[in-house]
Amino acid sequence: MLASELSTPCVTRRQAIGAVAALAATALHGGATAQTPAAAKLAKDHVKGPLVFLDYDQAELDAAYDQNVYAANSRQVVNRYTTSSATMRKYVGNPKRFAYGPTEIEKLDVYTTNRPNAPINIFLHGGAWRSGTSMQYGFPAEMFVNAGAHYIAVDFISVGDAGGSLMPMAEQIRRAIAWVYKNAASFGGDPGRIYLSGHSSGAHLAAVALITDWQAQFDVPGDVIKGALCCSGMYDLKGPRLSARSSYVKFDDRMEQELSPQRYLEKIRTPVIVAHGTEETPEFKRQAKDFAAALSNAGKPVTFLLCEQYNHYEIIETMASPYGLLGRAVIEQMGLKG
Repeated sequence: MLASELSTPCVTRRQAIGAVAALAATALHGGATAQTPAAAKLAKDHVKGPLVFLDYDQAELDAAYDQNVYAANSRQVVNRYTTSSATMRKYVGNPKRFAYGPTEIEKLDVYTTNRPNAPINIFLHGGAWRSGTSMQYGFPAEMFVNAGAHYIAVDFISVGDAGGSLMPMAEQIRRAIAWVYKNAASFGGDPGRIYLSGHSSGAHLAAVALITDWQAQFDVPGDVIKGALCCSGMYDLKGPRLSARSSYVKFDDRMEQELSPQRYLEKIRTPVIVAHGTEETPEFKRQAKDFAAALSNAGKPVTFLLCEQYNHYEIIETMASPYGLLGRAVIEQMGLKG
């Protein structure tokens, strides 16, 4: 269900801020959210240690950034991404694959619609910055193609292959978006109607893209991205840096600062949909609520979606249908009919 909308025609700014504030007032650790056995065991047996971030001790913070603690069906759903994508390609066909940069991983898959000069949705996959491929995340393509839009799934370097740094990943994402703008006409796309979607760590990267100085860095218009969906992401890296994710991400002060989009709200120029599921980890809930509230307080056009009864992995599957929570939101954002 659509829980609340911010900066939409039917909701005033005062109501919008109040809606986000009410959501943020929910208990920090997720209220009555259903727990996996691992989360339940942590809650039952855990002896509170010294606080390391907000009201979390180290074990609690590590769990709050570990999706498997809160989503018992994670493996099944991730495997479903692959099978659903393969099934989709039987009907839509294989994508056109283009290189946007010099290395082998810097390629993207373009699923094209028959509509001429069509809008474009670029998708950035999740995987804790460590895993995921464009072919695995093709499953939303049929919905976009049928609605009259091109769908692009991007491949990019993993943090492991980047020596623990997130900076090369962010740079590749930016190059991919600039490539799409400059080459849209080659596959029938409208460079003036490029939209961006991301899930999990891909939502973090999407938000990073929103704070890019496109004109200075890539010689493309500053408003190259006309709208964005950031689903179940992280928008300030202080919490992740203090968590167990630091075992494979070599966080430093520069990385934390430059890749924390919530610290650069003044640079965001496009309407943003921020979403999370009610069955997510407490930190992924907080990150989404705080980002949406900060955007609203800064006077930015933002829509907040609270997706009832979806965990971190299940929620992105709703982008594959015009009747799904995310699918409907993105289609409306792009001005299309499903």
